[in-house]
Amino acid sequence: MPELPEVETVARGLRHAIVGRRIISVSLGKTDFIDDPAALEQHLPGRRIEAVERYGKFMLLRLSAVNGETRIAVNGDASSSLLVHLGMTGQIVPSRAGQPREKHTHVCMLLDDGRELRYTDARRFGRIAYLTKALLAAELTKFGADPLEVSKEQFADRICGRRARIKSLLLDQRVLRGVGNIYADESLWKAKIHPARLGAMLSRKQANKLRLALQGILQKAIVLRGSSISDFLDAEGQPGEYQRHHRVYGREGKGCYRCKTPIRRAIVAGRSSYFCPRCQHSPRGFAVLSLPGKKGRKTKRRRAPTGSGRAPHDEKSQGRKGKSP
Repeated sequence: MPELPEVETVARGLRHAIVGRRIISVSLGKTDFIDDPAALEQHLPGRRIEAVERYGKFMLLRLSAVNGETRIAVNGDASSSLLVHLGMTGQIVPSRAGQPREKHTHVCMLLDDGRELRYTDARRFGRIAYLTKALLAAELTKFGADPLEVSKEQFADRICGRRARIKSLLLDQRVLRGVGNIYADESLWKAKIHPARLGAMLSRKQANKLRLALQGILQKAIVLRGSSISDFLDAEGQPGEYQRHHRVYGREGKGCYRCKTPIRRAIVAGRSSYFCPRCQHSPRGFAVLSLPGKKGRKTKRRRAPTGSGRAPHDEKSQGRKGKSP
């Protein structure tokens, strides 16, 4: 699923390509991922795209006001917005109107320069919603801080003292908006923090080390236009390049770039998590999956001593999606 760098890459491409263009008409295919399909057909025609912004993993197409209201948007704050989430396989690309539409094209917005802004999504796990200013404000209150903008103090306040695994906290969009599985694993490896450690067990110094690692990785990934693992393409239909720089994600069994120890995989926060067992020390009792080709389902690290106050970190408890101690 596209994460912050991929969504930022697409937003920058669209910003260059479609800002200032007016939407002439809208045609829809399958609509089960659209909050209110009729709202798109009713409210989008005639609107000018004033700005394209990223908010976490969402894109916001800010729209001009209509019906006698001022058409001049101040700092991109127009009267309403089109919210776009790409899901796992979504792509949004401007194309020539005469160009044949790809399979699974579900939204086409004809622009005033003769192009169409097309949204395609084979699995339809994305989301599109037309939101007024008030509805958008209510929607965005659900999300946490932007990891590129969060301060040292804010980051530590959101992480330290929490009795949840650090990987779970990084993925929780109420804590930080935009971080996903790839960049959580990459930043934890760089900061030498095991994904199953509890936030409460991190010092504020360690939290800041993680913040700096996360910000550096996200910024580099944006420069390289994100990671193309399977379906991601930018606004010009081109893949990203950051997957060539992954240090731990998807490298199970391969040598760690720091110490050559084979990278291991475990289930943390319901997701596959990659880490170096030497550089990132495991919590007591934490289970890791056997390397490919090895017998057995999992191997355990150290068992928590009786009465230690820590629950055993077995794979079964890790697999309960959305629940952390």
